[in-house]
Amino acid sequence: MTEDETGTESRRRRSPWGVLALVMLTGLAMMRNGADVPLGPPQPAAAAAVDGRSDSLSAAAPTPPAGLSALMHSSVQGVRIPAIDVDAPVMTVGLDSEGWIEAPPPADSNLAGWYLNGIAPGQRGTAVVVGHVDNDSGPAVFFKLGSLRKGHRVEITRYDGRVAVFEVYGVDVFSKDDFPGALVYGDTGYPELRVITCGGGYSKTGGYDGNVVVFARMIATR
Repeated sequence: MTEDETGTESRRRRSPWGVLALVMLTGLAMMRNGADVPLGPPQPAAAAAVDGRSDSLSAAAPTPPAGLSALMHSSVQGVRIPAIDVDAPVMTVGLDSEGWIEAPPPADSNLAGWYLNGIAPGQRGTAVVVGHVDNDSGPAVFFKLGSLRKGHRVEITRYDGRVAVFEVYGVDVFSKDDFPGALVYGDTGYPELRVITCGGGYSKTGGYDGNVVVFARMIATR
């Protein structure tokens, strides 16, 4: 990623969560790998959309069952989203030589990434899983992410043998120029998950102009 793509050199070096927010704003939102998909990826429906206010978003979130406890930290092995036929391995990603969070290799269309130094899915806090929407060959792992609806489930398999089950309570697409980082990444007091890919409008010169973001809260473990 060049300095022209990020804006100014002062934005390049930040704390991990600051860098993560910038990746969601610029790096991820600008990843478009040349696939000519006739109608493009599905975009979130109005019924699933977030209105941008944290209070109403919290009101839409499911209430976890009494006695459900947050899990300890563990690396992530896989992600399943039955409603959109996702069953993919998850690789850990870190920071590259310039301080940016790495994305999964685009050549592998069925691969997601989880930032190694962030919150683990199932821990209290907001964990983030990212993946490509497409690559040179066509649709990739999160091509259908924008078609998720409230109530759909996301299952994260961890290397400690536990599975964290999350219920979707919001799906939206946010412009990379006005990305609500605090809303997306903020700690709600519960184990939360955000699944993110590229979305919004697309041009050959600028790529995708936004990110599809799925908001989900842990409702079960097994």
